[in-house]
Amino acid sequence: MEQSESYAEWDTARIVPEPPKRVAAPVRTAFERDRARVVHAAASRRLAAKTQVVGPETDDFVRNRLTHSLEVAQVARDLARALGCHPDVTETAALAHDMGHPPFGHNGEEALDALAADCGGFEGNAQTLRILTRLESKTFDDAGRSVGLNLTRATLDACTKYPWPRDAPGAKFGVYADDRPVFDWMRSGTEGRRRCLEAQVMDLADDVAYSVHDVEDGVVADRIELTRLTAPSERAEVWHTVRDWYLPDASDARLDEALRGLQSQESWPATAYDGTRRSLAALKNVTSDLIGRFCGSVQTATFAAYSPPFARYHAELVVPEETQTEIAVLKGIAAHYVMQADDRVTLMSRQRELLTELVVLLRERPDELDAMFAEDWAGAIDDAARQRVVLDQVASLTDASAVAWHARLS
Repeated sequence: MEQSESYAEWDTARIVPEPPKRVAAPVRTAFERDRARVVHAAASRRLAAKTQVVGPETDDFVRNRLTHSLEVAQVARDLARALGCHPDVTETAALAHDMGHPPFGHNGEEALDALAADCGGFEGNAQTLRILTRLESKTFDDAGRSVGLNLTRATLDACTKYPWPRDAPGAKFGVYADDRPVFDWMRSGTEGRRRCLEAQVMDLADDVAYSVHDVEDGVVADRIELTRLTAPSERAEVWHTVRDWYLPDASDARLDEALRGLQSQESWPATAYDGTRRSLAALKNVTSDLIGRFCGSVQTATFAAYSPPFARYHAELVVPEETQTEIAVLKGIAAHYVMQADDRVTLMSRQRELLTELVVLLRERPDELDAMFAEDWAGAIDDAARQRVVLDQVASLTDASAVAWHARLS
């Protein structure tokens, strides 16, 4: 079955209807237009100066949110093509998936969520939907309200990693209360919390990319040495982090088996990284082989469980338990040696303080808001709505601009 046959007019609908747009020949498809809009969005450009794991200003090699998103998009597109769902829809979701992240990555997200208790919480994925459907400037409806990039229903749905409202403080969710109308339009005809296949592929690609790339960055930054994992005492400490962060019920035996699976890759390093071209090439080969290992296992399992078409709600992505555990082991290695390092913990504490102080300062001085957010502030109906405007402003900032705004206002 052709990919286009799995998508109906319902899937290509937009909040504000648009005629086909001809740019030379042939006419671009609706999903190609979606991808172009995300690529050219201001929120996409800002990702280049937002933290992935360590700040983009610390090293020329480490990934930022933009380079991470590009890598997720490549993995997602290749897997989508192999499965038969639309590569443009899936790639666009991957390119957009981190748009809602505030300065300082997940650490900043935690700080803003604590400040959003009275206005429905803050969550990077809910913020992504808000950016795509409201905050990013592109299209307005007949009533003069911004509808953001006016993406198709299928693309918006694919961008929604957690298609449900907030259940409890600190929980993952994908929509704020005042964004429910567009969310309900997007999800109409879909029951419960089920995610479309393209969103599942995007989510897996995100997991795969940051599990291998965070380890790669950690090795090059001289924070991770993979050969140390041969020592039982070293593994025991890392396994504690894996259980604490990702797999609370995983036994040592299960994690040891997962590590042996990773080490079975011919490219897995047998010697310490030394910074030479040959050593870096070997590390890149590990990265490539692990991505292929994870995506190959998922593709095989999904084809074994379902029959075509593999698109929208016709199938589910099948991720074998062994693959889930191997990915968690890699994420745990990065968490243990990088995110839990003493210098990193101290820096993260200061970053949360800075964002908290910046939100307070802007609440006291709303005249300092950018023009578009000042307009939102003027139209806010209560304190909760005004707090959301300030959070939107702060979340839009890059790491460096958050520091600069704080210095200027304080």
